[in-house]
Amino acid sequence: MAKRSYPLSKVYGLLEPGPVLLLTTSHKGKSNVMPLSWHTMMEFEPPLVGCVVSGHDFSFKALTATRECVLNIPTAELAAQVVGCGNTHGDSVDKFETFGLTPVKAELVRAPLIAQCYASLECRVVDTRLKNRYNFFVLEVVKAWVDTVCKKPQTLHHRGRGVFMVAGETIKLPSKMK
Repeated sequence: MAKRSYPLSKVYGLLEPGPVLLLTTSHKGKSNVMPLSWHTMMEFEPPLVGCVVSGHDFSFKALTATRECVLNIPTAELAAQVVGCGNTHGDSVDKFETFGLTPVKAELVRAPLIAQCYASLECRVVDTRLKNRYNFFVLEVVKAWVDTVCKKPQTLHHRGRGVFMVAGETIKLPSKMK
């Protein structure tokens, strides 16, 4: 066996849950963008997404107060903007302006969509029972948008400490799921 002991502090990079998202919120007239890597699908219909938002983030306060957000799915072309948004604080920087992101009015929530992202999911918070203990929110997707021109989106996947993987080849195998 060629396996060796692995530091527990790096385990999160082995279990990345999916593409990096750009979570947008709007509170008291200010919109914000933050990268979000810790999320998971919880239910198919209605679509429920669980996510962890640090209690130290500007977005945590906005999400708690407004109970709504947009989960935007960027592609690899936005990697520099994703990292830039993650390395700045929403309480002191207008991330839309600083990183050249275009806010688009959502249909059902106050938080904006990001025009440059492949897809955007308007969400409402439906469960906060684990918020105080784990900063965990359960979101219901109430409206979904997708760029029909982008046929093979290459999404970013955070591996930790500034390392990202880009989604690659797609394979299709037989499935009995409908």
